[in-house]
Amino acid sequence: MTEPTHTLPQSTEPESVARRCDFHKGPSETAVIVDAIERNSAPPIALWACAPCREQRGLIPLADR
Repeated sequence: MTEPTHTLPQSTEPESVARRCDFHKGPSETAVIVDAIERNSAPPIALWACAPCREQRGLIPLADR
């Protein structure tokens, strides 16, 4: 049996993922999780904020706390 000789090109750049900012209610490539709403019998709900909304509201990313 022969091995395939073709491979898919590997990108060195990370894919940009547009998230939805929960504060201005729109897409953003700079959105990160700033809070999580705890619920009794379900996983928490993540709140996302883009860079301008974080700066405006003084929000700190959850990973930096």
